[in-house]
Amino acid sequence: MLQSLLPQSPINPTTTSSSEAAPATSKRSSSPSSSDDPRPLKHPNLDISTAPPATDSPEIESRGLRLLSLLLQCAESVAVDNLSDALTLLPEITSLSSPFGSSPERVAAYFSDALRARILSSYLSSYSPLPLKTLNVTHRIPRSFHLLNSLTPLIKFSHFTSNQAIFQSIHSFSRLHIVDFDIMQGLQWPGLFHILASRPRPIESIRITGIGPDSDLLEATGRRLADFAASLNLPFQFTPLEGKIADLATDFTPFRHRDLAEATVVHWTQHCLYDVTGSDLAAAQFLSSLRPRLLTVVEQDLGRGSCGGFLGRFVEALHYYSALFDAIGDGGGGGEERWEVERGVLGGEIRNIVAVGGPKRTGEVRVERWGDELRRVGFRPVSLAGCPAAQASLLLGMVPWKGYTLAEEGGRLKLGWKDLSLLTASAWRPANSTGEGEEDGVEEEWDRSERASL
Repeated sequence: MLQSLLPQSPINPTTTSSSEAAPATSKRSSSPSSSDDPRPLKHPNLDISTAPPATDSPEIESRGLRLLSLLLQCAESVAVDNLSDALTLLPEITSLSSPFGSSPERVAAYFSDALRARILSSYLSSYSPLPLKTLNVTHRIPRSFHLLNSLTPLIKFSHFTSNQAIFQSIHSFSRLHIVDFDIMQGLQWPGLFHILASRPRPIESIRITGIGPDSDLLEATGRRLADFAASLNLPFQFTPLEGKIADLATDFTPFRHRDLAEATVVHWTQHCLYDVTGSDLAAAQFLSSLRPRLLTVVEQDLGRGSCGGFLGRFVEALHYYSALFDAIGDGGGGGEERWEVERGVLGGEIRNIVAVGGPKRTGEVRVERWGDELRRVGFRPVSLAGCPAAQASLLLGMVPWKGYTLAEEGGRLKLGWKDLSLLTASAWRPANSTGEGEEDGVEEEWDRSERASL
């Protein structure tokens, strides 16, 4: 409900503050987004399987309006470094909000926690994103993303569109190398394995280079994917690389020897939960050096409010996550699973955006529009308007949740909740590759053949 009450543009977008240069996160044991406890998520005093009151009741609407007003007042105070006034507003926000209540109450609970962390970091004049050990990457985060996949079509949208684009791009190749920039549990790739196993021209080898922040998680993902590939009689190899994408720009060794008979594709699903990128510009340079046959990118439609400073970022994030919380609630998500997703994924993203300013604020140049950056380093877009769009449309027709929307814009696909776009999927290839004109003709033929098969 908060989404419908928010202004469509940042309040006082030119407002800046001295605290903007030094944001940080803090850890509070009672925080709804604290996620370092590996035990099952149980609340001692509340049966969260009980559905919250209807969000269109007068009482909930009045509470939502009051919470919205308080959150914006608090953010305005933080934006001008009036931290004492901001602190005086937090107790009332806390008393009116709850991570187990209606959608506005849940959103407010996580934003108030993020504001508290931001105020503390401003007092300390320090900053840091959520540490990966606090996030408990090997236990909490994978489970939370798995539950998110069961409660919304967001992750499936990323998988369906990207897998179809990759499948089309390698039609003339029998060997495939996938570079996954943040592989997590590798949930995307069994679907691609299935369609590769059924294609008329047998696949001779599949390699996946999986990048991620935790070696144990990477090893476990590699074993699961190897078992699944073996069940389909697909030759498979997995290479784990612990670290950040930018690290690959300084050590190109794993990619130095390329097999011209092997198609290299890169997939990148971006999020705000932790920093898997490192230096944005180094990551872009790595992509330029690698020159994959295809790059698929799924981005959150969340610009972090770079033009409006802290207040712009706060209002944009509040608008975005209000829609996302509504989608999870109205889409049938409820009880403990919804709480675990909001606590384990969305709460951490909100804290990073509000308290830190995104996954990182290191003072270096940061890419706000990856489409522009990819063009700058030598890539051109590949349209997803053909079969990938049909696959995404089929997905939305199959899921039980109503309210999600799909739009095609300049060859990109946008998945939204009602009137707000949540994710954008796009595909890219090197602009100056050898035989570019010939490849363009082949690309058009793929699209025609795929359309004819629908």
